[in-house]
Amino acid sequence: MQRDDPDYDDTAWQAIVDNYGERVELETTDDSDDSDDADPGPAPEAAEDAYDDRYDDRYDDLDQIDDDRFVPAQAPPVPVPPPDRMLAWLGVFGSPAVLLIFLVLGLGMPSWLGWLLVAWFVGGFCYLVLRSPGSPRDPWDDGARV
Repeated sequence: MQRDDPDYDDTAWQAIVDNYGERVELETTDDSDDSDDADPGPAPEAAEDAYDDRYDDRYDDLDQIDDDRFVPAQAPPVPVPPPDRMLAWLGVFGSPAVLLIFLVLGLGMPSWLGWLLVAWFVGGFCYLVLRSPGSPRDPWDDGARV
């Protein structure tokens, strides 16, 4: 059967389905005779025996060579915000955390404390929005840092 034949694909798929789990051998249309003369290479057992998993200590010195390795500079310390901004950030993140803890633990919260936490959150958020700069420091700065 030739590859040009429209039934070739159907026959090939049927052979695959019929011999599922076995190696399927299809007819080849190649007329070259070098397929019988070709050396298939070493047997799989010989390839497994060729691998030697003994420890080779000549590569130990490679770990001690530090040439051309990237060493990053020491990172600067994290800046501490001014007290007013720290209080605003605590309101934005701390208030919902306290409310969530009370909710998860099922503890009763006095209503005045709940309203105080809500006010702290809203006030901190508004303060941070009002204190944020309206324009970048440099008009050509797109914010990317390298």
